[in-house]
Amino acid sequence: MVVLEKINPISDAVLEEIGFIWHTDSDESKYIADELVAVSDKEAEAYYTAVNELYDMYAAAAQHVIDHNLFFELGIPFNLIDAIKKSWANDVHWHLYGRFDLAGGIDGKPIKLIEFNADTPTALFETALLQWALLKHNKMDEDRQFNNVYQAISDNFRRLVTLFERPELFEKYYDGWKILFSSVSGNIEEEQTVRLLQQMANDAGFDTGFEPLGGVKFDDEGIYDSEDTPYEYWFKLYPWEDIAIEEPELATLLSTIMNNQKAIILNPAYTLLFQSKGMMKILCDLFPDSPYLLKTSFEPIKGIQQVEKRMFGREGANVRIIGSSGETIEANDGPYGNFKPIYQEYVEFPKDIHGNNYQAGVFFAYEGCGLGFRRGGTILGNMAKFVGHVLR
Repeated sequence: MVVLEKINPISDAVLEEIGFIWHTDSDESKYIADELVAVSDKEAEAYYTAVNELYDMYAAAAQHVIDHNLFFELGIPFNLIDAIKKSWANDVHWHLYGRFDLAGGIDGKPIKLIEFNADTPTALFETALLQWALLKHNKMDEDRQFNNVYQAISDNFRRLVTLFERPELFEKYYDGWKILFSSVSGNIEEEQTVRLLQQMANDAGFDTGFEPLGGVKFDDEGIYDSEDTPYEYWFKLYPWEDIAIEEPELATLLSTIMNNQKAIILNPAYTLLFQSKGMMKILCDLFPDSPYLLKTSFEPIKGIQQVEKRMFGREGANVRIIGSSGETIEANDGPYGNFKPIYQEYVEFPKDIHGNNYQAGVFFAYEGCGLGFRRGGTILGNMAKFVGHVLR
């Protein structure tokens, strides 16, 4: 059973003062739980070890996909293949951050990979700032979390310049390069998440700017804000697969910009390989003895309970739980039905006394750096709640 500790919630007014506007869901329920998951130091260390090993496995699998031209199997749009290869081949295209979703890890259950949100992961604001603020608000020891997300991503911004050398050497190599940050206009959650990342980059020592996606300008020579200021780096909180499908001319232009070495795009194009749930089938092929992997296939798996997902589905949309005899147990509709399906062995999540399911999310920025939980039903959709944690 998941062990929970009741806490006093932060008021909506205070949340809004720190920029957290999306505190209440459409059904008027609070998005941030007034409880914390109690996690032991040993359990936190196990999460840290798991995501570090999983990331190394993903890197090996990405090389395997490129070497064996398995892009179609992973549902990768053809117009991004060159950009993926180019970004993968050059270390300057640094993966800034991602989030592993995991079953288990608490209540004695083994850690299992559910998926890797490598390109545009959500819950950054909640994990990096809010759950720390919950400890402070409740006069608890602020150090008793597995949560150094803010510092880890700031250091990873420095590694855009220092690469594999120590991030403290940033000033030695920095030559005034600028990062432009962008999100979709009108989406306050995404804008605040991007502005948090912008602050992390500022703290790292970069010059930065912000421009809504619709105001960014592109040509063969680079990427510019609405005032025609050129930027050496562009962070876009917009999925690569959506660029490929909905903005094919932009996909081609971004590939040209990369080939001309005029700008670097964050997260890099190769994170689309990590984002594809088809990579979990590749992982199973390459690492059949890994304790972190659930059996995954491009075809339905006979004789076991399993979950059907779409290659680039998000927030529980287009997910179907299938019984061992092939019957549908539960299903969610969604906008991702045109993507190829994958089938993953079903695993139960840890539960609390009320039967709610808990999925761990562990952010990765050069290494595992922060833990948070989503709470909800059998399929965790966009109405799932965020639950912070405390080390006990």
